[in-house]
Amino acid sequence: MLLGIGSLAPDFEAVTTEGEICFHQWLGDSWGLLFSHPEDYTPVCTTELGVVAQLEQEFISRNIKAIALSIDSLESHFGWKTDIEKSMNVKVRFPIIADEERTIAKRYGMIHEGVSSTHTVRSVFIIGPNKDIQLHLTYPMAIGRNFDEILRVIDALQLHEKHQVLTPANWKPEKDVLLDPKISEDQRNVKQTNHMIQGVPYLQFSEDPSIKK
Repeated sequence: MLLGIGSLAPDFEAVTTEGEICFHQWLGDSWGLLFSHPEDYTPVCTTELGVVAQLEQEFISRNIKAIALSIDSLESHFGWKTDIEKSMNVKVRFPIIADEERTIAKRYGMIHEGVSSTHTVRSVFIIGPNKDIQLHLTYPMAIGRNFDEILRVIDALQLHEKHQVLTPANWKPEKDVLLDPKISEDQRNVKQTNHMIQGVPYLQFSEDPSIKK
């Protein structure tokens, strides 16, 4: 099954460093960040999980639950978790899935045969409260992810869900957004002010509706 944006995120049961979970039940009404790493005790992965731990409050403020996955054992995860906390000066409180049989990795398409037949690439899935896939990113094994960008995309997704606005290239929170020409003003949750048309009628900017005044 090929998963794409809008697909239902497959449910699964898993053993994790925070106990056994049923994925959809564990998510509840939260957004989810599911991300895979190729192998425990490796340098790039160590920095990535450390950064996610550092950003814990950023994820909490956005109602995001983070969960990591690799095909290593639970025992391996516990030992590596200690290394991450020591080397990155953090406390890892999010679960790390032990997917030794690669069942979850295969369902989510995290193993790319052109790179490795056993290890996962660096997949990122942002999952909405309705358990639909909102974003799917794939990074090579050698390249660490930019979690500032992942937070930016989460902000854009949540802004779109709440206000039906679009975000332009290189958008950052509190910067101007774009109005969707396919949606009438009456259909928007928030009345937009200070419209600015740039060059063509369908390129219409407005203030970020999430800004509190």
